[in-house]
Amino acid sequence: MGTVGTGFSMSLDGFIAGPNDGPEWPLGDGGERLFAWYFDGDTEYTMPGGGITLKVSRASAGLLRESHQKTGALVVGRRHFDLANGWGGRHPMDLPVFVVTHSVPREWVHGGSPFTFVTGGVEGAVEQAKVAAGDNDVGVGGANVAQQAIKAGLIDEIGIDLVPVLLGGGVRFFDHLGEGPIELERTRVIEAPGVTHLRFRVLKEN
Repeated sequence: MGTVGTGFSMSLDGFIAGPNDGPEWPLGDGGERLFAWYFDGDTEYTMPGGGITLKVSRASAGLLRESHQKTGALVVGRRHFDLANGWGGRHPMDLPVFVVTHSVPREWVHGGSPFTFVTGGVEGAVEQAKVAAGDNDVGVGGANVAQQAIKAGLIDEIGIDLVPVLLGGGVRFFDHLGEGPIELERTRVIEAPGVTHLRFRVLKEN
């Protein structure tokens, strides 16, 4: 069985979206700066779903390709799902997506849908995603659900794509994690134009 990981493109002061994010402006004020590295490189990388082609550095393309090839399912929060408007019916990674929600949006429930709406909490969503992923990894997205998963001890790996900018406000990655330290071991550092890719393993008590 694979690992459960989460990660975001993040500003140096810890934000993964700018202030005033919403359906019409999902990244908030200034948040687009966090993803400038997706389009400033010299190497084309097409997302697994085929609908989006990025232009990143060679180092970033290699990391994205490796990560996407290993991922078999995703868990996201309802707010993240709504902000993305369900990605138009298919996630760019073209994977099963388990959406943690309090209520099921019936307009998205139909045969062949890649979305499964889970009302039993993040633990249940991660377990279902593990089954769907098989031997591959599970990715957890959306700030609130990622924080819940970290706090619950469900996350094995954390990735940060660190962008050299200070947003000054917005949505924080590491928030609402409870009291007490969460120990990490750095496993990888990849420097690329406009971004530094950092990967960490979560150290858990046996």
